[in-house]
Amino acid sequence: MPTAISKYLDSTAAKYNIPKEHFTRSVVVVAVCLYGLKFGYPYLQQFYKPEKQPDGSEKCNDVGSSLKTAHKVEVIDPKDVPCRTEEEAKKSKTAKQQDDAGARFKKSPSVSKEFLIQLRKLVQVMVPGVWTGEMGLLTLHTFSLACRTFLSIYVATMEGQMVKHIVRRDVRSFAVMLMWWLGVAVPATFINSTIRYLESRLALAFRTRLVAHAYRLYFKDQTYYRASNLDGRIENADHCLTDDVTAFTASVAHLYSHLTKPLFDCALIALTLARTSHRMGASIIPGPVIAFVVIMITGQTLKAVSPKFGKLVAEEANRKGYLRHIHSRIIANAEEIAFYGGHKVELGYLERAYKSLTVHMRKIFSQRLWYVMLEQFLMKYVWSGTGMIMVSLPILMSAKKNSTGDDQGELGVSERTQYFTTSRNLLVSGADAVERLMSSYKEVVELAGYTARVGEMLDVFEEVSKGKYKRIVVGGGKDADSWDDESKKSRSVQAAGLQFGPDGQPVIKGRVEVASIGGAIVLEKVPIVTPNCDVVVSSLSLKVSPGMHLLITGPNGCGKSSLFRILSGLWPVYGGTLIKPPDCSMFYIPQRPYLSLGNLREQVIYPDTVADMREKGLTDEDLEVYLGKVSLNHIVAREGGWDAEADWRDVLSGGEKQRMGMARLFYHRPRFALLDECTSAVSIDVESAIYQSAKDVGITLLTITHRPSLWKFHTHKLQFDGEGGWNLEPMNCSPESDRHSKNSKESVAAAES
Repeated sequence: MPTAISKYLDSTAAKYNIPKEHFTRSVVVVAVCLYGLKFGYPYLQQFYKPEKQPDGSEKCNDVGSSLKTAHKVEVIDPKDVPCRTEEEAKKSKTAKQQDDAGARFKKSPSVSKEFLIQLRKLVQVMVPGVWTGEMGLLTLHTFSLACRTFLSIYVATMEGQMVKHIVRRDVRSFAVMLMWWLGVAVPATFINSTIRYLESRLALAFRTRLVAHAYRLYFKDQTYYRASNLDGRIENADHCLTDDVTAFTASVAHLYSHLTKPLFDCALIALTLARTSHRMGASIIPGPVIAFVVIMITGQTLKAVSPKFGKLVAEEANRKGYLRHIHSRIIANAEEIAFYGGHKVELGYLERAYKSLTVHMRKIFSQRLWYVMLEQFLMKYVWSGTGMIMVSLPILMSAKKNSTGDDQGELGVSERTQYFTTSRNLLVSGADAVERLMSSYKEVVELAGYTARVGEMLDVFEEVSKGKYKRIVVGGGKDADSWDDESKKSRSVQAAGLQFGPDGQPVIKGRVEVASIGGAIVLEKVPIVTPNCDVVVSSLSLKVSPGMHLLITGPNGCGKSSLFRILSGLWPVYGGTLIKPPDCSMFYIPQRPYLSLGNLREQVIYPDTVADMREKGLTDEDLEVYLGKVSLNHIVAREGGWDAEADWRDVLSGGEKQRMGMARLFYHRPRFALLDECTSAVSIDVESAIYQSAKDVGITLLTITHRPSLWKFHTHKLQFDGEGGWNLEPMNCSPESDRHSKNSKESVAAAES
């Protein structure tokens, strides 16, 4: 078939007196243009296709249709608008929010414009400039890949010469070429090892840059807390920061190597083959045309049957992250699970998560089975047959004849053997390069999955640090009795002045100001709203001055700890004004103090470092004094000194952990102390001594407690009733003598007065 095509082209060119080279080039250009038009026409048709309206009609993109649409919107009767109840509007908004979020998560990662934009942003993070170490590694890696391509061509040429000497029975020349071939193998193997080394170094350098950038965002403005508690887009941030980042950077480095080297191979090998064919006196057009057609058919076939590897890889990473999340929950709550004997339930969770992962992985394996089979058939056997045709064409159509019309004897045979061996080796290398380019599409799609997860994680970190949260609140079905609760919740939302944006998320309208009002903390009409948009208190107005020790009481879920989260800046201020003094320092101590890694000294000074302690002019003797205030100074000798390291969560008892938290209070000596049931496991006598010592050093106490023994250390009491109301009264007065408001309207009046 190729010979017939070539003869037809020669006869046509001779018939119309057209140079053969010009005619064949024109045929190739026309074929390429027609092929491009064939595959570009559907995209053009889709671009100019009219959009469908919800009612099934087509939307035209002209000015007249826009005016008609605008006119149609204007003639809506305003009386029809109120027929939609507030509950229905809220349900519609929530449903739209869930649909949008679901579409965001279910969208399959693919090679699209969004993927290229995300990849470009991540590459700018991994390679921030030209004069960087990463760019130096890239340059060196690219140079190594180019050298490897030149060596491959040179080795193929040497092997052809060796075969020519074998055919000629030239032992001396063959021995010399063999020794030279072995000598060239030494730098070739070194370059191969260098390429793998540089690829690993690139992946590590990319990972270092990306991890450093992600850590900066993760620990900026308490993002590590807000991303998991106020935002619902990332379920397993630890998995994204470790496994996903590692997989992404390794994929980028590997893909760069697997794209650059084949491109070099294809370009240089094609030039070498064309030059060799021309030297044999054969036409250089038929071979490349055949190769181009076969490669295009193979690419379109594989693209048509290729599974959605990007979506599959992203889902696999998601299920792996969920399995790790289940394991981490069991480790974090091992004691409670053991007390309850809940190992069967937790085992069920683990088995279901692992089964879900294995089912998905089997799905990936089965889809790869048939895809790889077709891929190997096309790229190995079909391409090998095509390569044999391309190699044989210059020999069969060679114009080199002697004067009698016969081949040039043994010399011609050796030359043709050299050409065949060299061309075959080059074609094998070229076919391998094209195969890697074709198979790299699958790797690119997998990279799209990793890019989507890592890019989304960084976008969420940036948005959360700016106070932009997106949380999906899924509510179940409601019975008749729950409509009263919904109406109460709706009224509390209105009383708090909470507004929702077009995306269904609450709008943060509150202000946090830094001003000096006698060194006091002031809340003016501040609502207490949970991350699920539950309004606990519609409006809270109070002023806590230095020396005003405030006792906070109320039932569970009334907003006591939520108030501390707002004061500490963990939760946003959705309304009103929160005023803090310029040099305001608050220190929060929870019921279960956090014990970090490190030695005993670092437990007392947390979150300071030893260098920070030295800058403050404090010594270990000062730390012993602080431990003495909480009756914990014996622990230094018991644990082996200040430099002793241990798993302090297991070493210290519950009461010792709480006293360690109070020792931190004396070390930092803040202006305000937020104490949340922080001495519930401490004896009453030690607890009283601790509170009295804190007052003596000038720390203003804001305490959540149910122990009446602590009331004497406070001057005022803030009591929540659990229904949105609150009372603020001096401790030395009866509740009725100085009662403040119990709802939002009375609280506002009290604040204004």
